[in-house]
Amino acid sequence: MGLNYYQIKKNVLQARKLVIRGTSIAGSGHPGGSFSMAEIMGCIFYNHLKFDPKNPEWEDRDKLILSKGHASPGLFSNMAVAGYFEESQLDTLRQFGSKLQGHPDLKCPGVEFCGGSLGIGLSYSIGNALAAKLDQKDTHIFTVMGDGESDEGQVWEAAMTAAKYNVDNLTLILDRNFIQQDSYTEKIMPLDESLDGDELSEMWKDASRWKTGDKWRSFGWNVIEVDGHRIEQISDALDRAKSVKGMPSIIIARTIKGKAVEHMEDNPQWHGKAPNPALVPVINDELDSQFMIAPSIIAGDMTNLENEVKRCDDGRADYIHLM
Repeated sequence: MGLNYYQIKKNVLQARKLVIRGTSIAGSGHPGGSFSMAEIMGCIFYNHLKFDPKNPEWEDRDKLILSKGHASPGLFSNMAVAGYFEESQLDTLRQFGSKLQGHPDLKCPGVEFCGGSLGIGLSYSIGNALAAKLDQKDTHIFTVMGDGESDEGQVWEAAMTAAKYNVDNLTLILDRNFIQQDSYTEKIMPLDESLDGDELSEMWKDASRWKTGDKWRSFGWNVIEVDGHRIEQISDALDRAKSVKGMPSIIIARTIKGKAVEHMEDNPQWHGKAPNPALVPVINDELDSQFMIAPSIIAGDMTNLENEVKRCDDGRADYIHLM
């Protein structure tokens, strides 16, 4: 689609609202992981992915594989915003007869992969990427994977395979939100280092303690690390990844589970918990309040850009007016 920053932010906001809408009506689902990857999905869908919602089987399309299939609300909401189906279809999420189930299903036009068992999405993506090369197609495969599913041995077997066969038409994005179903990843099966939960917030800020990238480099991958909620960083990383030849690329996106709703953020309870329908208007108001910053900041002196950005960050506000 090639949308600009402002348009992507608007679509990400709408996608988050649809996640809340769908999971609250269903009474179940996974909003936390859908929110942690919201900006990632927005950048892929609206600035990098070749697709035609009116012709989902278009042969020259790129493919988006959601390996962390439980975050299907985050996929379906973006598909609705992109025009694959009406946004009202999110009201049928996880219901009998609906094409929008708890995990992506090929019965839904536009879905490329039946998610379910974690850890298999990368293997499937490698097969698609190699097939595209054999067919001499200019197809790029984008795969979004969770950090919890990195516990699966198949992930690392696939990592070796992709490097061996120089699968450079594949970009893997790791949603590194530090939380999986039961608790924090570093308590269950550390990717970086074993930590108590109280230490995680400090570790998130300290790049010297991140070891995940070193693991992927040792498997022969090009590694890019970004803040997974900064659209400009994600978009730049996707461009850089596609430009690398002769090896696969992984973007390790540091994210926050439940990002953008304060009581959901960094809380393992929101891995698979639906919001109460009565809270939906309150959550939507909170989402709206973060989209634009206060008029007093917009009208202020813009000469010191870094200070203005910091003011927005400190106030949990977006700095969209600066872009």
